[in-house]
Amino acid sequence: MQAMRELCSLPSATLLSEAPDHLTRLSGLLDASDARGPKVHDARIAAICLSHGVSELWTADRDFSYFPALSTRNPLIL
Repeated sequence: MQAMRELCSLPSATLLSEAPDHLTRLSGLLDASDARGPKVHDARIAAICLSHGVSELWTADRDFSYFPALSTRNPLIL
């Protein structure tokens, strides 16, 4: 938690949350991917990112490939 506090205290840090269009975006992602179970949470993250104009999500979680509208990059692979 200390690391999170330090990151959040940076002037350039922005915490993202559900935007007004969240349910529409989430519904579209779920319909297109047929995600179930834990992948629904990944769809929620993808919807939040897309609503805020995130152009690329850095993640090692391959489940985000179910949502091709959100570009991903694995930072552990060169």
